[in-house]
Order: sequence, then structure tokens, then C-alpha cells
Amino acid sequence: MQSVPDLWQQLFGDQSRPPEPVILVTLAVAAVVVVVNALWRPARNVITIVHEAGHALVAVLVGRRLSGIRLHSDTSGVTVSRGRPDGPGMVCTALAGYVAPSLLGLGFAAFLQTERVSALLMSCAVLLFGVLIMIRNLYGALTLIATGAVLFAVSWFATDTVQAAFAYLITWFLLLGGLRPVGELQTKRRRGQARDSDADQLARLTGAPGFFWVGSFGLVNLGALVIAAGWLLLG
Repeated sequence: MQSVPDLWQQLFGDQSRPPEPVILVTLAVAAVVVVVNALWRPARNVITIVHEAGHALVAVLVGRRLSGIRLHSDTSGVTVSRGRPDGPGMVCTALAGYVAPSLLGLGFAAFLQTERVSALLMSCAVLLFGVLIMIRNLYGALTLIATGAVLFAVSWFATDTVQAAFAYLITWFLLLGGLRPVGELQTKRRRGQARDSDADQLARLTGAPGFFWVGSFGLVNLGALVIAAGWLLLG
């Protein structure tokens, strides 16, 4: 049985930076997953989980009452909260979703820069658990459980090298995967298929056009990618 110091070291201790080829390979794999539609569709569920978690977290922080989260088989999702239908709190809640994956990826990059692989994996577990207790449909629950099972297997049974590679892969995927939905959103808006999107809700709440908010999502996510890439590639 592990002592408390040993367990603490396993969860939060330093782990060596993997070889440079591992970092580059995980970047390439993440890019392929984001670009290739057949791979992107199932992987996009992870982006949706983080997107809805962003809405949920900010809703709670601004004092709204969180009712639940639903994830759908078409990789869409919805977070329902109760409170004032306008004002700064609602603006912040609507703003959080599309930037959440990239900002989480930036946070994970900070963990990796300081060689905290286990802390990163533990953060993933906390995120998944927090979303799971707020899930209100079967597909969403199954998605969370399947994702959590993969995370558990890597965290407890994989070697340190495999854990590090997995952590870099997750981080690159969040950073790159945070950009594609923004482009998809604008494509749908141009076709008139996203009248209730976060950008259009923000347009109604603030008076700024929806395209302004789509551009803002893109700039935030691109900035997170540039900063994180500097940390991950340059050490």
C-alpha cells in the first residue's frame, strides 16, 4: 500500500519532459485528428465536453443556478442555467464555451512546461467528474464514462513515457481542436443554420454583431495556441 507522500509524489510530483520527437509526433497526431473528418467527428465529443463545462463553470461563478448539461450524438451540447436573462453574467456565460477548450489547453501547457504530467491528468479527471454529476441524458453519461475509462487506464497502468505522450496529445488536441469549431460556427451562420449560436446570443445581449464574437473566439483561441506552442516546443 502506498504511503501518503508516495501517493502525493505520484499525483503531483515532477516528471521529466519527454524527448522532442514525442512532442512533435503528438502535435502531428492531434493535427491529423482535427483535420480528418472521420477522426474529428468522434474526437469532437471531447471539445464539446470542455465547451459545455466552460459554460457551466462560468454560470456558477457569476451566480446563475446550473440546471444541467446534455451532450448529443451529433457532438452538439447544451448547458441550461437559470438567472437573469441579460447583463454581464449572461454575457460571460455565453462567451465561455468556444474559448474554453483553448484556454484549458493553455492551462495544460503550463502544467507541462513545469513537468506536471500527473497534475494534468488529475485535472482532466476532476473536469470529467464535475461534468458527469451535471449530465442529464444517457448519451452524455456514456460519453463521460468512456472518456473517463481511457483516462483512468492511462493514469494508472501506462508507463511515465506513455502518460507524458498522452498528456501532450490531449493538450495539442485542445489547442488545435478549439479552433475548428469556430470556423464551423461561422460556416453555419453564413448558411443561416445557427441562429441561436453563442455568437448570436452575444449579439442580442450586447448589440455587437455575431461576426465580431466569432472573430473574438478565433483570436482568443489562436493566441492561446501561439503562447502554448512556444512553451511546449521551446521548453
